[in-house]
Amino acid sequence: MKFTVSIEIASPRETVVQLLEDPVHRPRWLRGLVSHETVRGEDGQVGTESRVVFRAGQQTMECTETVTRREPADLRDVPADRVIHFEREIVAEGMWNAARERLTPRGPEGTLWVSENEYRFTGMMRLVAPLLRGSFKKQTRQHMEDFKAFAEAETDVRRAEG
Repeated sequence: MKFTVSIEIASPRETVVQLLEDPVHRPRWLRGLVSHETVRGEDGQVGTESRVVFRAGQQTMECTETVTRREPADLRDVPADRVIHFEREIVAEGMWNAARERLTPRGPEGTLWVSENEYRFTGMMRLVAPLLRGSFKKQTRQHMEDFKAFAEAETDVRRAEG
């Protein structure tokens, strides 16, 4: 299963990158995040492996995230005509996901975030995945909209979750 979601953020790309990169901010915009712990490597760098736990209602999902691409490696003073790429693989029971993120400037005060996602399933998930396509895309869009609200107005999803 593959899909692409995009969103325009009214913040400069440099600000967007700083907010996405700083692990302190993740709970403020990544709805349902319980923990994001680096197991091996340095947070955000290629090859880094992290244990990530999400909660939605009574359901908890644990997965392993591996950063597979960060380009350019040094995100300081990136030329405006250069696209920034972040890619990662996420593995959980019955599921593999490749997320390919691109950040492109939209003038001096805006950023286009494009997220290409590919999922593969095994076991029971393989049977139910076709029915859940909309929910995977909806969840990706929700995370991106939550980040947009955080970047533009410092909206914290933890307040909305109660």
